[in-house]
Amino acid sequence: MSSYAFDAVIFDLDGVITKTATVHSHAWKKMFDDYLRDRAVKTGEPFREFTQEDYLAFVDGKPRYDGVKSFLESRNINISFGTPEDTADMETVCGLGNKKNEAFNEVLRNEGVETYPSTVSLMEELKKQDIHVGVASSSKNCEAVLKAAKLEHLVETRVDGVVSAALKLNGKPAPDIFLTAAKNLGVKAHRAVVVEDAASGVAAGKNGNFGLVLGVAREDNAMALRKNGADIVVTDMEETSINKMDDWFKAGMETDSRKLEYFDYDPQKERSREALLTIGNGYFGTRGAMEEADANVVNYPGTYIAGVYNRLSTRIVGKDIENEDFVNCPNWLPVRFKIEDGPWIDLNKVEILKIQRTLNFKTGLLTRKMTIKDEEGNISRVESERFASMDNPHIAALRYRVIPQNYSGNITFMSALNGAIENEGVERYKSLQSKHLQPMEQGSDGEIAYLKVKTVQSDIEISESARLRLTKNGKFIDDDLAHSTELGMVFSFGDQHIEQGDVFQMEKIVAVFTTREERNSLISSLSVAKTAGTFDDLLKASAARYQKIWDEIDIRIEGNRLSQKLLRMHLYHLMVSASPHNEKLDASVTARGLHGEAYRGHIFWDELFILPFYDIHFPKTARSLLLYRYQRLDKAREYARQHGYKGAMFPWQSGSDGSEETQTIHLNPVSGEWGADYSSLQRHVSLAVAYNVWQYFHITNDKEFLEQYGLEIILEVCRFWESKAEWDEKTGRYSIAGVMGPDEFHEKYPGTEKGGLKDNAYTNIMVAWLFKTAGKLLDEISTEANDRLAKSIAFKEEELSRWDEIRKKLRLVISAEGIIAQYDGYFELKELDWETYRKKYGNVYRMDRLLKAEGKSADEYKVAKQADMLMTFYNLEKAEVDTLLSDMGYHLPEDYLQKNLKYYLARTSHGSTLSRVVHAQLAQMTGDKALSWKLYSDALSSDYNDIQGGTTGEGIHAGVMAGTIMIALNTYGGINLKKEQLEIHPALPENWEKLSCRLQFKGKRYAVKVDHSPSGRLNYV
Repeated sequence: MSSYAFDAVIFDLDGVITKTATVHSHAWKKMFDDYLRDRAVKTGEPFREFTQEDYLAFVDGKPRYDGVKSFLESRNINISFGTPEDTADMETVCGLGNKKNEAFNEVLRNEGVETYPSTVSLMEELKKQDIHVGVASSSKNCEAVLKAAKLEHLVETRVDGVVSAALKLNGKPAPDIFLTAAKNLGVKAHRAVVVEDAASGVAAGKNGNFGLVLGVAREDNAMALRKNGADIVVTDMEETSINKMDDWFKAGMETDSRKLEYFDYDPQKERSREALLTIGNGYFGTRGAMEEADANVVNYPGTYIAGVYNRLSTRIVGKDIENEDFVNCPNWLPVRFKIEDGPWIDLNKVEILKIQRTLNFKTGLLTRKMTIKDEEGNISRVESERFASMDNPHIAALRYRVIPQNYSGNITFMSALNGAIENEGVERYKSLQSKHLQPMEQGSDGEIAYLKVKTVQSDIEISESARLRLTKNGKFIDDDLAHSTELGMVFSFGDQHIEQGDVFQMEKIVAVFTTREERNSLISSLSVAKTAGTFDDLLKASAARYQKIWDEIDIRIEGNRLSQKLLRMHLYHLMVSASPHNEKLDASVTARGLHGEAYRGHIFWDELFILPFYDIHFPKTARSLLLYRYQRLDKAREYARQHGYKGAMFPWQSGSDGSEETQTIHLNPVSGEWGADYSSLQRHVSLAVAYNVWQYFHITNDKEFLEQYGLEIILEVCRFWESKAEWDEKTGRYSIAGVMGPDEFHEKYPGTEKGGLKDNAYTNIMVAWLFKTAGKLLDEISTEANDRLAKSIAFKEEELSRWDEIRKKLRLVISAEGIIAQYDGYFELKELDWETYRKKYGNVYRMDRLLKAEGKSADEYKVAKQADMLMTFYNLEKAEVDTLLSDMGYHLPEDYLQKNLKYYLARTSHGSTLSRVVHAQLAQMTGDKALSWKLYSDALSSDYNDIQGGTTGEGIHAGVMAGTIMIALNTYGGINLKKEQLEIHPALPENWEKLSCRLQFKGKRYAVKVDHSPSGRLNYV
């Protein structure tokens, strides 16, 4: 058995082991050029030769017929696919593929095969060290090539085009052939190396989650290999060794799991990448837009400060529509340069020869290294680094450098603070008023530039001050900076003559303050900017603070590289969205973090998924997030009174002061008419607030919070639901009407204009839970606290009796089979032909919109956006739900949860990424581990892959990120936080070998380690 940290190396054949890539390339060119010439004669189309670029983009690394099909599609040529038995003279995909194969075999017979000596040497050394060797190739000639090269004795398994066809394996970039080879070798993918020279091959290695994907760039395709997933790129195997591979498995893989990297600039994906490259510290977040970019169709710089909102009114079709927005605050990023008297560098106009962007989760540092060529042919290496300090939440730092590669001359830097901006980050909001900032003051003082603006309605002053310093080859340039101002903007300029290879650098230290935390924001920002340390000093302090955070929150996964990386990415972005700095802020976590403007930066019920993470890691932060709700309790009381209810009714969308920010009407863009918007009827948000209070107390034992704030929230929410519950003589039960459940697709009954539904199961069960829980919590508090509640909110013990009566008689609609109706009337809705819609549209996530486009309504069908009735089991243990149902007089079959899961899953589109989180837990609860993993892995990668088609660019989904973290700990790690004592019952996914983490529970700190044994290890820390 090998003593190394990896067990196998699986090689591609052509271009990696043997020099057959050129032979293949020539054979492809001959076949396609002959075909294209004949086609040009027949059709009159102009002849365009098959190029090396075509080979690399459409053919290289793919199974033969896939390569033919891919290239023909690129030329808009449609011919029959045919069958593998087609002869070489037939005009079919298979016929052309077989013709190419004849050409290849002829060359092989006549010339033999040449190998790459360094690769063969490595294979021989691997065998000596008892490390398995396999070959995975798309070529159907693989066996013949290995025989010709006399290498069969070094290869333990061969998975080639012939084997693939027999086993019906998918071709690259699917990982099937590599995974099959690993299985044949008896090794796990995360302990194996894939060696490839084609972009599709390294993508297959990445998709297979292999421990190391090594790219061999023999075709000047290093960037393409990096872009598609190569961890390391070499030009020949002599540049690597067994020891270097071993080093990767021992240290490199861990380093890789703590960063997000991009090796290309793709305008179509840039907005999403900007969101995922956001830096922040809970107080503010700044999107990962390029320093040189202003807002345009590709790029969108954005800086958002927790709690900074502004309200504007827009006149639309005869109505004044008011919206409160999360304000895009002044952009502190801008740095540009120009060469001599040329134009300022524009990244969307220059040629980007090479680019690498890396976000280090461990330190919060975002770096960019790129090489660009301008229209004059000047090649410049441009590097930048930035971070938002986790040590001092008001500090941001940026370092920007230019190194001429093929010229010498004068370079001018321009830095700016830009407050002349609008909210333009969400396309569908662009018709609304979006100019939230009013310039107040801008200027400079030596190396300091400063700017002050004010929100036009909420009257919040925002100040930014930047300290700028220039260096050349590391030495300070003692030249005066030139400054100029425009309304809401300040520009700073510095220039220098530099020779080819010189390093010209600007360091920009920025201090950000608002009048929400400082009376004079400008004086504070100027003071901090002037006295702050250097970039390196500040980074060291910030990284040290980050280390303390990671010591608390880190989750270690063994066995699955992608899971490890994405969990750490989610942990990082939660710290950007809210951190220990939030203990002093009156703000909660927005649904889209501090990363964008979607949902107008409002706070929704997503807190239900987010707060448990803070409960177990940063109780003081969680307390502060809950105090955001308490501070707005009076607004919730007022909102309830406006609708004729008692107690407190929290808004579906909350912003600055706790008012309901949800629109009650919307404009139909087709008809031009206004219609009702019922979204605010999602009254279950009040249940989420109350549940969060209970869960915080349950996990932390913070009795002071419960007595001073928490129980008041819970009792007032109970009063609200009491006043909404109405006795129905016909059923002999209490009903709750006029609500929407978490589903969101169902707003009202078909054929009616009145919004809301009756007896939503999730709502009614959670109300029953709340009424029961309120009584238990009252027993936890002191007599003095009870007396205070009696005085402050006139609470009386008789109210408990009333709530107890209601909870035992709340109405649910349940079928004879034990299916709990989502709401009264659900069973009468029409079934949907899902298969037809999937064939017609492919993506059916937003089934409501598809139905609307056909003149139909989701209200008419049994279709859900996300878990609704099933959401109950995400919040509560099944045994607790069973008791609640029994108390209500309902007795269901033993397997009712399995039945309900199967019933509703078949009718759910997963239009919300949160849906996958909930269903992943439920599938695990009911024993369907495969389904659980499928749903969970989709949720885990939802922002990373932007599965909703661009929504990540408008801001990350904080609820899903937190939800996937808690599923990892609770569902798979088996850490049960819902009982009085911590319990662990691990149920790790098959490809997770171990999980370890730390957490706090009831005032104690624990270190947890679990694997596939029936119980985990729990230690006090």
